[in-house]
Amino acid sequence: MAALGLLSACVSTGQIPLDENGQPLPQVYQIKPGMEGEITYRLLDSVNSLRRAQGAQPLAFNAALNAAAATHSRDMAVQNRPWHFGSDGSSPLLRVQRVGYTGRLLGELISETYETELVTLAAWMRQDDTRAVLLDPAAREMGFAWFQEPSGKIWWTLVTGG
Repeated sequence: MAALGLLSACVSTGQIPLDENGQPLPQVYQIKPGMEGEITYRLLDSVNSLRRAQGAQPLAFNAALNAAAATHSRDMAVQNRPWHFGSDGSSPLLRVQRVGYTGRLLGELISETYETELVTLAAWMRQDDTRAVLLDPAAREMGFAWFQEPSGKIWWTLVTGG
């Protein structure tokens, strides 16, 4: 619910098309140059707010985990499918080892969508298994990245480690 509350701060004041039930119609979220830091830290702050609410320690970004997430986001776009295996057969564990991560991999979350990072986070929080990765008390570090296709489709990857 906290993530959904954070989403409301991101809504434009312009007219948003609604469906027959009064719900907003999906729109393509275009990530413009220069938005990278804003998106990255908005997601980290949101994850840490959710973790604090559960009594878990906050996560810090790790450059190696960010690199592993970026590699996998682009690779999922190349494969045109959201899954945890790379086009070379690599697993999440192998990808974090390749970038020199020396901690313990705890989880990897992925998504294929046209929606924002906060809508994606809210979707991860609605599922028991992905919520457990985000709130894992053993997690201390996080990597987060995305790849956006010209069509607007976004491939999100979040990796946690401890």
